[in-house]
Amino acid sequence: MLVQAGFDAVLVENMHDLPYLLRTVGPEIIAAMTLATKAVVDAVDVPVGVQILAGANREAISVAHASGAQFIRAEGFAYASVADEGIFAEADAGPLLRFRRMIGAEHIAIWADVRKKHSAHAVTADLSITDLVSGTHFAGADAVIITGPHTGSPASEIDIDAARAASPLPVMVGSGATPESLPSLLHRASGVIVGSALKVDGHWENDLDPARISRFIEARRGC
Repeated sequence: MLVQAGFDAVLVENMHDLPYLLRTVGPEIIAAMTLATKAVVDAVDVPVGVQILAGANREAISVAHASGAQFIRAEGFAYASVADEGIFAEADAGPLLRFRRMIGAEHIAIWADVRKKHSAHAVTADLSITDLVSGTHFAGADAVIITGPHTGSPASEIDIDAARAASPLPVMVGSGATPESLPSLLHRASGVIVGSALKVDGHWENDLDPARISRFIEARRGC
């Protein structure tokens, strides 16, 4: 439905797998995500990404590599934070990039969240978004993702502009995009990741809403 409507890529994520595990997930999750992602890869002719919550980035790289996906969305790639799952105390960039090379998956891009939603960032409060994006670039990310504080919350346009100025990496908006905000977001960023705005009543847990999908694509065509 999304690809036929005109979306450029699809991201497969275990968002209903509540409550999320911190970094280490079970083999049943990896197996299920591999099957689901492979089914999506076989069904569409656009790039497919993988995210395994929460912060299971090496598992996501493995799933992407086995299924033919092209990118992952990575939490906790650089810097520490505190989320509802607990403390992301160790940045994942060093282990993740070494693992990606070890399994021959360097063609899979890493889109890294910066100051991610649903997290407390007091431990990095003395760093600006410019500092964080620059550090994430230095750590080896292929793109950065800027979000609001919660699912469905708009990202700060000031943060998006600062991220674009801080690094040559593509800047993706990771939450809160709507048909109304899309023209401004696409003027500032390389792209947007959208979920809630495409669902019935705008709630992430509901089914896709064809009318909302159509409005979003029409807004994109008008940009």
